[in-house]
Amino acid sequence: MAGRVDRICQVCGSSVGFSRSDDGFFYCGYCNSQADDIFETGIDDEQLFSQYNASCSRARPANAIPSEPVPQVKVTTSQFLDHPDILDHPNMEGDGVGPTGPSDFGSFQKEFTYEEYYSEIRLRYLKGLQIMIQLQSQALIEKFSVSPLIIGLVGPLWLRFLASTRIMGDEWADCAVHDSEAQTQGEAEEFQPSANYRSEPVNIHGKRLVYVWYRSLRSTLPISCSLAISFLVCHLAREPILPSDMLKWTLEGKLPYFAAFGDIAKQLGPHSGACPIPASRMFRPIQAISSQKLESMSANFAQRIGLVLPPVNFYAIASRYFRQLSLPIGKLLPLSCRICEWSNPPELYLSANESRLPTRACVMSIIIVAIRILFNINGYGMWESSLSNPRNSLSRARNEDSESQSHFNMSEKADENLSSPNSKPSDNNSDVPDSRSSVMELLKILEAKYYELDDGHEYSCDLPSYLQYCKDVVFSGLRTPHNDVEEKLLEELWEFYQDNNKGPGAPDKNERSRDVSESRKRGDNSTCSTSQKGNDDSKCRLDQDERSHHDQDSTNCKRTSKESPKEKAIKKLKLDMDENQFSYIPPRVKVKNKDYLHYARRRKDMYIYAVHADYYILLRCCAKLAQVEPRIMHIAVLSLERRLQWVEKRIEPSLHFKPNLEDLCKFCEDKLVLDSGDDPVHLNI
Repeated sequence: MAGRVDRICQVCGSSVGFSRSDDGFFYCGYCNSQADDIFETGIDDEQLFSQYNASCSRARPANAIPSEPVPQVKVTTSQFLDHPDILDHPNMEGDGVGPTGPSDFGSFQKEFTYEEYYSEIRLRYLKGLQIMIQLQSQALIEKFSVSPLIIGLVGPLWLRFLASTRIMGDEWADCAVHDSEAQTQGEAEEFQPSANYRSEPVNIHGKRLVYVWYRSLRSTLPISCSLAISFLVCHLAREPILPSDMLKWTLEGKLPYFAAFGDIAKQLGPHSGACPIPASRMFRPIQAISSQKLESMSANFAQRIGLVLPPVNFYAIASRYFRQLSLPIGKLLPLSCRICEWSNPPELYLSANESRLPTRACVMSIIIVAIRILFNINGYGMWESSLSNPRNSLSRARNEDSESQSHFNMSEKADENLSSPNSKPSDNNSDVPDSRSSVMELLKILEAKYYELDDGHEYSCDLPSYLQYCKDVVFSGLRTPHNDVEEKLLEELWEFYQDNNKGPGAPDKNERSRDVSESRKRGDNSTCSTSQKGNDDSKCRLDQDERSHHDQDSTNCKRTSKESPKEKAIKKLKLDMDENQFSYIPPRVKVKNKDYLHYARRRKDMYIYAVHADYYILLRCCAKLAQVEPRIMHIAVLSLERRLQWVEKRIEPSLHFKPNLEDLCKFCEDKLVLDSGDDPVHLNI
């Protein structure tokens, strides 16, 4: 029989072929796995007719030649001398199942013990997670200007959390095996162990313990825990990093997460036979986690190691939000900080409850309340009045620099008027136009920022960026299967696309949109007779019902054409409010109480949030910036307003509170007497 069989291996998928060994079996030249259906027979095919004649009698040899013993060097190196192309085969590189290089100088696979299997898998997985955390910390410092203080925090935090999981204990492997055996209900069926994994340990149900331990590690320490630890370290370092930022950076590939398995495999090196799982499977996440899940996971890690967390850095996050909204920080930020210190909401602390309001929503709710107090946004219809005022419509044509400077000056004047304790909105009529104009300019800024804020990623801006993103992140680690001819064809097609996309004859996007809008207008104003100009007279005739329907459409078109720009803007805003489950409230006319206006929600079939247009424009812009839904943002504002209202009610009784000595215990009475005796002024408590 031939010493080599060319066939594809069912274990590793390589086409190197199988080579014959001294025991009569054939082994793969790449992963050294044994073939089940091929073995050496007692006679070779070439010797069949030479040993037997036509009468089916075996010919006896004249002289028996003694066989020479095969030297040991020939036996051990025959696997590679017979197949010199094994070492240069392209499939040798990469993450196949089995060793990626020649094993020990022998034709058999090395056998590992039970302890060597789970120790190698556990060590390799923990090292890979640690490398991923180090890569993320390095990217946060180099790309996002995070303080290098996180380098000194991430090590102890990772080791303390690793100790809390008790994965490094000796009983971990046995517990994982027992759990895998207890998960299958019913009687255990007899199984035949596979010849490909004959040397690997299995449980009573025939499952490979290699993957049992791997799943146990991944359930206890998921790959997303690297992001949670990185975010927790940034939180401890008082950095204004939000969970939504971490999620966006991982999706864009700026933070090593989805494509980090390539760098991990380079640092860990090729996997051994005790850990046949490749790095592309072990350290590649299946899907991204949500920002709320990331925040709750970080808080859960802190609770497990007994770490008391501080609140989020409100000053840094609020300053960042004000800069993104192009609002003046001079008066808004100090007022927001005072509200934060006064109320001290518990939502500013990380919580392990995933269904709780996120911390960024609480920060933004304080900013909304501060803006409402400072600019007196209480349903007076400033947005509706700005629509009917032609002077304010001219301010949209200003430049950004002059516009932001004028906004800053107007807001500073409004701040001085509203922040003075003796001033009221109805006292000085000369200050009312300045405050009204500042509110109108503020609402215009917020309305413009709402459409400027883009939740898209950088790779979605053009086709080359998206293709590069797919190559680096989505399909990272995959090899191009095409040959030189296909590579040349791809380059020619790409050059053809670039020439047509950037050429002088390429149509402009603005021209396309303008043509489409004009065609839609022409289509709306066209009649049925013009649209069916090419048909016969019998097809162009209309019934009486069709004519009446056409008359109704024409009257509706006339009504829509007669609508003023203000009515169209209000109608558009109502549609946007209906999509977010809000209802429109007209401006207040007869204002009796000019205090802070508290909104409430009512429930009929579902919760309905009735608000004014001024508040809704402020709310939706801030919600889009914080990347939460407007309803969630409104709930956070209502929660903060209830807390502030409760604090205000408690102030007056707390200032005039006098303890009753009769209700005190003996210990408190003695302590109170000692404190009063030590007081030289003899204050009456």
